[in-house]
Parts: sequence; C-alpha cells; structure tokens
Amino acid sequence: MATPKRLTPAMQQVEDLKSQYPGCILFVRMGDFYETFYRDAEICARELDIILTSRSSDPEGNPIPLAGVPYHAADSYISRLVRRGHRVAICEQIEDPKKAKGVVKRDVVRVVTPGCAIDPAIVDAPDSRYLMALLPDRKALAFGVALLEISTGEFFITTVPKEEGLSGVASLIESKRPAECIIPERTDHQVVQILSRYAVCTTERHPGDFDPDDATMRLCTHFGVATLEGFGISGMPLAVGAAGAALAYATITQKNALSHLTGLHVLQQSEDMVLDAVTQRNLEITRSLSGDQKKGTLLSILDRTATPMGKRLLAAAITAPETSMEAINERLDVVEWFLRHPLERNQIGELLGVCGDIERISGRIAYGNASPRDLLSLAGSLVCLHEVSAILAGDTPLLAQRLAGEITHFGTAIDLIRSAIADDPPAVVKNGGVIREGYDQALDELRGSAGSGRDWILSLQQSERERTGIKSLKIAYNQVFGYYIEVTKPNLSRVPPEYERKQTTASGERFTLPALREYERTIADADEQALAREANLYRELIDNLGTQVPLFQAAARAAGMIDLLLSFARSADRKGYVRPILNEGAALVIRGGRHPVVEESTPDGFVPNDT
Repeated sequence: MATPKRLTPAMQQVEDLKSQYPGCILFVRMGDFYETFYRDAEICARELDIILTSRSSDPEGNPIPLAGVPYHAADSYISRLVRRGHRVAICEQIEDPKKAKGVVKRDVVRVVTPGCAIDPAIVDAPDSRYLMALLPDRKALAFGVALLEISTGEFFITTVPKEEGLSGVASLIESKRPAECIIPERTDHQVVQILSRYAVCTTERHPGDFDPDDATMRLCTHFGVATLEGFGISGMPLAVGAAGAALAYATITQKNALSHLTGLHVLQQSEDMVLDAVTQRNLEITRSLSGDQKKGTLLSILDRTATPMGKRLLAAAITAPETSMEAINERLDVVEWFLRHPLERNQIGELLGVCGDIERISGRIAYGNASPRDLLSLAGSLVCLHEVSAILAGDTPLLAQRLAGEITHFGTAIDLIRSAIADDPPAVVKNGGVIREGYDQALDELRGSAGSGRDWILSLQQSERERTGIKSLKIAYNQVFGYYIEVTKPNLSRVPPEYERKQTTASGERFTLPALREYERTIADADEQALAREANLYRELIDNLGTQVPLFQAAARAAGMIDLLLSFARSADRKGYVRPILNEGAALVIRGGRHPVVEESTPDGFVPNDT
C-alpha cells in the first residue's frame, strides 16, 4: 500500500499560518517574492492581473495554485487589494535564511485592512481613513460608535440615540466615510444593509470584543488610567464597547501597542450641527450629486488649505459645523486677522505649503516604520512651524496665540534628524546610505574599510590591464558571482595561467584571483557589519523620536487648525465673503447672499439675493 503523500514542510508552514488568519490573503515572503497560494493565488491573479501558476501538489496530487509579486513592489500590489476590500496578512521571514536549519521561520507581522492601514501607498491621500466600530443595543435602535484613524491617532466615540437610530448611523457614515466597519457577529441585517449601501467594507467580530466591561478594562490598560472618567464618557456603555472593539481589532491587525493613540474624544452632538445623510448629499458638501466625488462641492470651493492636516479638518468642519457662538467667533477673529494682514497671511501660507503630513509621519514613527525621507520631511516641517508660531505669537487673536503655543520648540529633534540622516537618503534603510557620514565613528570606519577594498579593486583592474596588455579587461560585480575579472573572447589568449575561470559568457570569460577573493570577503564583511550598524542606529533614532510623538501630534493639530482658518481667509479674500454677525435668537437675515456651490457652476454669474 502506497504511503499517503504529505505536504512539503514549507507548504505545511503556509497552511498553518493561513489557518490563523481566515478571511485574509496571506502574502508569504519567500526570497525575493511574496507568494500566495490556493484560493489566495486565484484572487490575486484576477485582481492584480498577474500570472497564476502552480507549485508542487497537495496530498491528493492536485497542483497547488501559486501567484507571486516582487518584494520591492509589494506595497503597490497590497494597496490595490486593500482598496478593493480585501484584507492582507503580511508574513515575513523572521530569521536569516542563511542561518536557518530546515524551513525558514516565518510569521505574520501585520494585517493590512481597509480601515487599518498605515502604509503610504494606501493612505497617501490627505483624506481621513477611519475604522468604524458599531455596537447596536439589543433591539438595534440605539448605537455606540467609535471612529479610529490609526494613521493619525484620532480616536472618537459617540452614541446614536434611539430617536435617530439607523438614520443617525447613516449620517455618521455619510460625513466620516469610514473605510471599514467592524460589527458583532449576527448583527441585525438592517445595519448590514446600511453599510452595504455606502460600500463600507464590513468585518464581523466576536461579540465578546464589544463587551462594555471588557472594553473598559482594555481602554484603561491602553491609556494607563484607573478609570475612563477623565475622558468624559461615563454613561456611554455602547460607545465604550465600540471603542474597546476598535482598539482590540487595530491592535491585533497591527501587532503593535499603538502608543500614538493617546486620547479618546467624544463627538459632542450638542456642540456640532447634526446634518443627516440626505441633507449632506443634497447640499453637495463633500460629494457631488453628479457623481464626481469632489468637484463642484462645497469642500472643493472652500478648500484653500496647504497641508493634509488642514484638508482633513476642513472636511470635518463642514460636515459637522460648530454651533457654539463663542467658538465660532474665536475662529472668525483669526480669519479676520488674516484678512487684515495679507503679508503675514502669505508668509504663513508659504510656510505651511512645504509642510508634510506630520500626523501620519508621527504615526509611522510610533509604529517604528517611518522612512528616512519621512524623518527629513518632519524636520523640515517643524522648522516651518516654528516660523509660523513666531508670527502668530505676537499681537494676534487669543485663539491664534493658543495655537502658536501648541507648537513646541523642537530644536533638539530637528538637530538630531539632520545630524543623523543623509541629505538624499534612499527610501528604505536596508539598502544603506541612510546615516550621514560623521554621525557615528564605528559606522564611518566600517564604510572606510569597504571603501578601501573597492579602491584596491579599482587599482587591481588598472594594474592587470597593464600587466596583461588587455586594455578592455574590467573587474565587475554581481550578486550571484561576486567580483570577477571579465575578458572578451579576442583577448582570451592573453589570460595569465593564474587566472581561475568562474563563468563562460557569450562575449568571453569571467575569472578570479586569490587576492580578489580575499578582498571580496573583506568588503562583504565590512558591508554587512555597516548595514547592521546603520539599522541599529536608525532604530535608536526612531525610538528617540517616538518619545516625542504626542508633541508632534499636538503641533500637527495646531497646524491643521491654523491652515483651516487661513483657508477660510483665502476663500473670503478671493470670493468677497463677509463676516456674519451672530446672535442667540432664531432670526436669520441675509443681505446680498450668494450660494457658493451654485455660484461656482453658473456661467453667467449668480444674482445675489436677500433672505
């Protein structure tokens, strides 16, 4: 009787990992590729338009479907899958393949989902990308809602009362446009239909994740507090349950402590004007009725922002307008100041225009995966914010002064980044060349050793040309054969006997020498040690900056608000808008009013009218 065929150790490893992440496409790092298998491979071949092939066979003898993408291009492929609603589990090699005994150890390092993504390829747009958690009461009349933006660290909760019910949920979805929503298993089908109507990727989770008591403990542990009273969320058990579920889901997918989530904020329905979903659509606040997502909307007309933080804040401000007269007048004071000070307005606009997305860079620092270019962008942005703060710290409205005060002096962080990171670093650390020369003596010595070896090889090339009389002789390098001496066919008769043949090519032969091999080992050892040293230095730098993430986030929020108010001033200056006079009464008097959206789309001009 034939012995039943078994899976190879590598495929058994894949199956074991896949069983831990059902519902996810498993991207398995194998050498220079990320491979997918079985149904995952079929999905990837269809969605990514890549070749579907097969690898070995299952125990029944059926070929195992296989599809792969190069590791250096994986981010773009993962982005395409996630944008189409898939979840991708990234499985990396967690040991050096050269030192592995048997199958290389692998494990999932993070799961990328539509609502839990920090990769620039996915969250490069300035728009917020929320994970929503929705917890209905037993009759699906009232709802607890949490909104988590893991790339920026925003974390909001609110309760939709039973008087608003599903229409209130729809209004929140319309204004916040979550990329993904988690709900308890077996949630009422009407809730699922609402999410489907708005094309929100929906993920069911175990009801225990939403338990308010467990959620309270989870949130207290995360924020390092004994109770949640300081967040002002007492009497909101449904919202707390939703927040706890969102935190649990984000923690599981990111395999990270989420240290940049430093607060939990209540969306105060009483302080903001509630615009239901129908009103938001009909007023074309953020999305046009014509089908184009942004063109011809109030958002597109008012958007004169210069930063990603300001753009996100503008969208939030017009979908849930402030109702506090005091807060509105404070903002209008700053807008009016900008209008009366065009020089400062232009200066601040230019400074904000070169700022990067400080919120999301801060998030990547907290995750430990900020790129060298992220850090240089952060340093440059902080320098600009210092200048913005200096301009607003003088004789300006109180709100402007408070915002200026939120921008800490980051001289130490700026100096650290600029002293450590090269002027034009590569996109990733593993290729080297990230740490500036002179920052670390040990690294400089290792680089010097490798450089000396390469200089010797260049001198060897010249001396061998002279010794052999082969003017076209050259010494080159590739990853397969290392360093080699290349001689073309017409010159092979001049090759000295001590040359050791390595490879025959169409145009000639490749050789080596004992001394060349020795220097190759010297260079390789120095390069390997330099890369390891550089990686350690970069990790230390990220850890150092990680302690300042809350301060970076505060500065980013202040910059966003400054940018928002500056955008209002720019719009007012360009369109001739005027400051309203507010009162607590019910009367509304408009003289010469103009509809901003209609005015923009009317070729013959809009006729102002009174209301």
